[in-house]
Amino acid sequence: MQQALFGGGCFWCVEAVFLRLKGVTKVTSGYAGGDVANPSYEQVCTGETNHAEVLLVDFDETQISYAQLLDVFFATHDPTTLNRQGGDIGTQYRSVIYYFNDQQKQLSETMIAELRTEGLDIVTELSPVPTFYPAEEYHQNYFAKNPTQGYCNFAIPPKLLKLHSKFAHLMRD
Repeated sequence: MQQALFGGGCFWCVEAVFLRLKGVTKVTSGYAGGDVANPSYEQVCTGETNHAEVLLVDFDETQISYAQLLDVFFATHDPTTLNRQGGDIGTQYRSVIYYFNDQQKQLSETMIAELRTEGLDIVTELSPVPTFYPAEEYHQNYFAKNPTQGYCNFAIPPKLLKLHSKFAHLMRD
């Protein structure tokens, strides 16, 4: 088993995408990259803790590779807008990859370089894994627990549509 740590805006949205991938055994919404120990959602939402909303992904590399996770990550959020995803604005919504080892760092650097050669101005931060703080329980598996929540119904379906159209081969049956 391996782990990946991504921030691509609201963790509810990122979680809804990665939960649908085969080989992903667990996802945990949380916070990373900030200056406050054990931050709360309310603290992170102020933008003053420097934490990003992130998703810790546990995955079986025999079923899905880190490179494939990166493909999904870059395709299902906007890695070209600094500190913003749609209507969510602030450093807590930044595009970030926290790498666990040199292989993840190298694969991430290579993908970012490839996207830049395609003309994309990638602003995704790339840093070693900092301390990860799991978010409060009510944030875990949020979209599945709250399918009629207004924000989720607006933001998540387009991401899932893109996931299905571009990555059907990576989705669970």
